[in-house]
Amino acid sequence: MKSARILSAALCGTILLGTGACVAPLRGYQGYVVDADLVNSVQPGVDNRESVLQTLGKPTLTSQFNEGEWYYVGRQTRNYAFNNPTARDQTTLRIRFDAAGNVTEVSRTGVEQIAKINPSNEKTPTLGRERGFFEDLFGNIGTVGAPGAGGGGPDGP
Repeated sequence: MKSARILSAALCGTILLGTGACVAPLRGYQGYVVDADLVNSVQPGVDNRESVLQTLGKPTLTSQFNEGEWYYVGRQTRNYAFNNPTARDQTTLRIRFDAAGNVTEVSRTGVEQIAKINPSNEKTPTLGRERGFFEDLFGNIGTVGAPGAGGGGPDGP
């Protein structure tokens, strides 16, 4: 009787430890690792593109249309088991340059800038009519070469 209690207690302890391992969050970090001393050393009016490149390294991304802005992005994530990771913290460092390549502004933003997009039933809404599979498959039968359909019919080009 006493050994059965010990065995059941050991079994319960093993189950609790096993389920605790499944509940522990997975932590991850993506992107630029921010070093506060290096970031604080970049000063507007003092630094230029070359000095920023040597101090902070290659940016995560640059502005699309000109070389006016560089972005350094780092994100700390956490998720449980097979769930999608969620951002716990994010640092976005934006460095703006003038036309001569000198630093004009250094700014930081955080996790508040993350936009959450919720797709609508995984289907993109479009204008127009709904067509089914068979309409797509057989819909053009008889229209190829028909007058006014843009084909090579008698009245076509």
